[in-house]
Amino acid sequence: MTVSTAIARLNAADPDFVRHLDHLLSWESVSDDAVNQRVLDIIKAVRERGDAALVEFTQRFDGVDAKSIDDLILDRARLELALTRITPAQREALEKAANRVRMYHERQKQDSWQYTEADGTVLGQKVTPLDRAGLYVPGGKASYPSSVLMNAIPAKVAGVTEVVMVVPTPRGEVNELVLAAACIAGVDRVFTVGGAQAVAALAYGTESVPQVDKIVGPGNIYVATAKRHVFGQVGIDMIAGPSEILVVCDGQTDPDWIAMDLFSQAEHDEDAQAILVSPDAAFLDRVAASIDKLLPTMERAGIIEKSINGRGALIQVRDMQQAMEVANRIAPEHLELSVADPQAWLPHIRHAGAIFMGRHTSEALGDYCAGPNHVLPTSGTARFSSPLGVYDFQKRSSIIFCSEQGASELGHTASVLARGESLTAHARSAEYRILTQEKGN
Repeated sequence: MTVSTAIARLNAADPDFVRHLDHLLSWESVSDDAVNQRVLDIIKAVRERGDAALVEFTQRFDGVDAKSIDDLILDRARLELALTRITPAQREALEKAANRVRMYHERQKQDSWQYTEADGTVLGQKVTPLDRAGLYVPGGKASYPSSVLMNAIPAKVAGVTEVVMVVPTPRGEVNELVLAAACIAGVDRVFTVGGAQAVAALAYGTESVPQVDKIVGPGNIYVATAKRHVFGQVGIDMIAGPSEILVVCDGQTDPDWIAMDLFSQAEHDEDAQAILVSPDAAFLDRVAASIDKLLPTMERAGIIEKSINGRGALIQVRDMQQAMEVANRIAPEHLELSVADPQAWLPHIRHAGAIFMGRHTSEALGDYCAGPNHVLPTSGTARFSSPLGVYDFQKRSSIIFCSEQGASELGHTASVLARGESLTAHARSAEYRILTQEKGN
């Protein structure tokens, strides 16, 4: 196959730079009317017909010869069998990655807290794990055992009682690595269903699939659309866009390394985005040459080529300070600070899903085994969103216990504010608890 790149070259000194950059970054996950209606019909069918609808859709969309819902359930023994079917090296890698992910997320756990005021009033926060979480995992060839670890382990660390996984098996194609990862991560139940029907089953429950409190995990446009529709009935993690990488380099890293780092995201799909920012124009030229040299050696060269040509860019900036400004405007999912002293530049970064520090820290390490979560905000949402974590599987309840004296003192304040809002019942409810002596005053 013949491949060639024509990656965009931008210069921050160009008066039209911001307009060109915004155009490059623009991406919207828009479901057309046909997809939207199909998803609504599927959700309705699952709500009305439960297991029967799941079996029917799995037969139709995945080509699986399932006679009943029992054919779509994998028990714990089947997950344990998967551990014996993968290679020893694969099992060792999964277990090592799982341990690192677990160790990192243990530090994110939040505990309940309280404090007592001078008058005996107690205020605080009670932290409680969700009862049940649902994990959507893509199936077939697009299988990601690493995503199983990244989604299930934080839930288990948070104390979620039950993690339910749904994973399609198109044409009966089962990925043993995914099942092995589910076993290692502590997934409790697995259903081999996918698509919008799986999301609907998790959100509303069926005779066999339990209703969950939150749905996490990536999927195609039908899955994303279904997650949008069931949000509110259940929580969701995010609506993820294509994968992104932004590399900021001072020009001193091996250009082949940088080219391969860009490829590592471009190979996900044609809409993935790979951008390099550097103040060194000659270095950008060397990376462009490395891209052309290395691309023909890649198994997914066709996908990388379309991604690089369609959404990639090499951006020249005035200096490293301007590189930081561009990085914050992009607010990337993955940010590599491939510079001599990344720690010095870290305070300048305000918006990024994950920050990879130094020349030797490739983004790929974060995808699999570094420890931090690889489920990250995309499409600029790092401006207001965070990586998936233990906190996504915990909820917080406020605690308010007023002593007699405390209720009396607060009652005066509440009364004034409530009457200012013309909510008389609120005011009188608070006033009833004002001590007689204080009322007299």
